[in-house]
Formats: sequence, C-alpha cells, structure tokens
Amino acid sequence: MGSRLISDTSPPPEKGNQHMATDRQRDILRIALQEHVLQFETFDKNSAWALGERLKITCEKAAVATAIEIRLARETVFFYAMPGTAASNADWARRKRNVVEMMGKSSYGVGLSCEEEGQPLEALMGLPSRHYACHGGSFPIQVKGCGCVGVVTVSGLPQRDDHI
Repeated sequence: MGSRLISDTSPPPEKGNQHMATDRQRDILRIALQEHVLQFETFDKNSAWALGERLKITCEKAAVATAIEIRLARETVFFYAMPGTAASNADWARRKRNVVEMMGKSSYGVGLSCEEEGQPLEALMGLPSRHYACHGGSFPIQVKGCGCVGVVTVSGLPQRDDHI
C-alpha cells in the first residue's frame, strides 16, 4: 500500500519553475495523471472479481483491515469486508463511491480540489456530506474509448492510503 502508486505516476519536475507546488497540488496533478493513464482495454464482472481478489490479498499481506467494493454500471459486483472492519467502513465506501459516480473522478482528487478551492463539496455542488464523502479511497474504472464504467473503493485506512 503506502504511496507507491502516486509516486510511480508522478509527472517529471518542471525545470526552471520558480513556484514550489504544495503537496496537495502535486497530489492533484498525480491523481489527474493516474485517471488518464489507468485505463483498461476491457472490464467486466470477471475483471472486477479478479481486481477485488487482488486488492484483498494485497491488504491481507499488508495486515490492514479494509472494506473493498467494486461496482459496474452502478451495480455492486464485488464486496468484501475484512475481519477488523466495521459497518461504518461500508458506509464510508458508499459515500466515497457516490462522489466518483457523480463526478467520474477520484474521490481523493475531488476532495483535494475542494480543499484547494477552500470550499467543501456540499457548498460547491449542494451534495450532502451524509451521502457524499470526498476522501481518499474511490477511483473510477475507465475503459479506453468508453470512459468511466464503474468504481473501485477501499475504506478503512487513512485517506491517502485508501487512495493508493
């Protein structure tokens, strides 16, 4: 887990840039790059199951307890709550997933952008925080040439780690 994916897709540093970007601004750029690069040729229920199993195994190896949800066309096709999670993890997954389904962007990226604007999502779009949480952990599943076809969500870790 950790910050490997964010680091692996970091844009190269700009030469001669007089202004230092904040960590938040760098993460916003990295997430935008991830959303652009991380696309599948195809993605179906079998792909969702394979991704869910891979996430479960990765979390088990890291000894972290997470709830994992994968949805295609707004239908839940994979859900697993690991031992050590609580019902609140499933609710957090639902709220983060709602952000991605509404906006087609990573819940963490949306949250960082809202912080950058200085306004919560509720104020910017009128979306109630009871149903929408722009915290790390939910990411659009994109198919090349089709766009966003689903959402993968992890809940149970600090938000930056949930994003990874």
